[in-house]
Amino acid sequence: MPASPPHFSCEPRYVGADNEETRLELLESFDIDSLEEDGELNAVRQFAAALCETPIALVTVVESDRQRFLSRQGLPVAETPRDVSFCQHAMVEGAIFEIPDARLDERFVNNALVTGEPFIRFYAGAPLVSVEGAPLGALCVISSEPREGLSPLQREGLSVLAAAVMRRLEARRRELETSKGREEAKRLLAASQQQFDNLADALPQMAWSTDGAGKTDYFNARWYEFTGAAPGAHYGDAWIEALHPDDRDEAVKVWASAVEKGEPYETEYRLLRHDGEYRWTLARGLPVRDESGKVIRWFGTNTDIHENRQLVESHALLTRELSHRIKNIFSVVTGLVSFASRRHPEIRDVATSIGDRINALGRAHNYVRPLSTKPAEQASLRDVLNDLFAPYEDSENERVKVIGGGFELREQAVTPIALVFHELATNAVKYGALSVEDGQVDLVIEEAGDDVMMCWRERGGPVAEAPEHKGFGSDLLVTGVERQLRGVVERHWKAEGLEIDIRIPRERLTN
Repeated sequence: MPASPPHFSCEPRYVGADNEETRLELLESFDIDSLEEDGELNAVRQFAAALCETPIALVTVVESDRQRFLSRQGLPVAETPRDVSFCQHAMVEGAIFEIPDARLDERFVNNALVTGEPFIRFYAGAPLVSVEGAPLGALCVISSEPREGLSPLQREGLSVLAAAVMRRLEARRRELETSKGREEAKRLLAASQQQFDNLADALPQMAWSTDGAGKTDYFNARWYEFTGAAPGAHYGDAWIEALHPDDRDEAVKVWASAVEKGEPYETEYRLLRHDGEYRWTLARGLPVRDESGKVIRWFGTNTDIHENRQLVESHALLTRELSHRIKNIFSVVTGLVSFASRRHPEIRDVATSIGDRINALGRAHNYVRPLSTKPAEQASLRDVLNDLFAPYEDSENERVKVIGGGFELREQAVTPIALVFHELATNAVKYGALSVEDGQVDLVIEEAGDDVMMCWRERGGPVAEAPEHKGFGSDLLVTGVERQLRGVVERHWKAEGLEIDIRIPRERLTN
């Protein structure tokens, strides 16, 4: 991460006797003392912290020798000296001012707020600028952990919230003026509401808000365009009527739980479009709390995901159909072998052995295909491996011996594990220990701290030689073990046979 962008100076750009004097005079006109811990500022500050996912959020004003926090969370003090202020830089930038890691920035590396409490690492501040263009302070979010920066949505949201802070400050200044000034404040309030409506209507998603009890009282233009409903028709609990009848009970249950617990809300349901078609949407909501922790509002969106949902369902259907056809092929081949054995009794024993192997391959197929119908939570690692290796066994010898691995596999691990060891066994049949009658494979599975070690040892087969070029098997090992399971693979070609050591974090294999 680069230390400091070259166009920044180490001093704020507003420094200058004339400008500073004018700025401080304007700051006094806002009656800052009366705005400390203001309810509206507290709500904005809390939403900023939730939006940007930081423990510290502040509404600051910068005075001549100190910065004051009109609203704060995550910080015990109400002010700090101006010479350690990050916000005196943010307030003059004209846009979001971000410090990914203050320890790497020459302007702040020795700052007392970086070297001591609260140990600032990440900082992002939106400037608070008066209508006259005077920089007053910043709405900022802070973390003791470094970050790459805000997302585009968080950056835009912080700017919108900073504008809301300034509207509150401007409204307070107007309250101190004459009756004419109070009328102006009402006009500004209406304008701010219009600005909010314009911003919400510009969103591509359907946006909504509710009171603290979860009763809807606002929808943006996208909602009304999608549903074709009259303004206000879905206020309160009436929005439920726009849902598909089969989805209403679950949607109401999830929403009621979120409101009761005050936790972020997310669910999927079908919403009736103006043309009579029900379309799948993703609904998400975030609570806004006051300084006491009480939820005072909810803001949320609905996103049309109908095409994505249909694509996923289409893929699932195709996968099930493909699996069904593959298993039918196994059944047909088994039937052909059985028919041949009846016509030629002298090969009955061989045919029975082949049929058993084909059936075992069918069982293993349940693991190798996506969206397996066999519940992963019911399968241990050893069960999966034994099914996979069953086609290579015979009645006299245990060709592949699995030691350990009695723990249950998590769902996400079943497919990569099955694919990897199916490939290893297939290669052993073609080129390795299982290609000869007396060859054998030992697979030892042991826990090593937070990892699981899997040691594949081939013995009694041809001398193992490293291939000249990497093939599909090598790519499969990298994809399955290293990329999907975050593990490490080591291969050793020895005279006694191929040896492969696989180390995988335990948390990637089991719950």
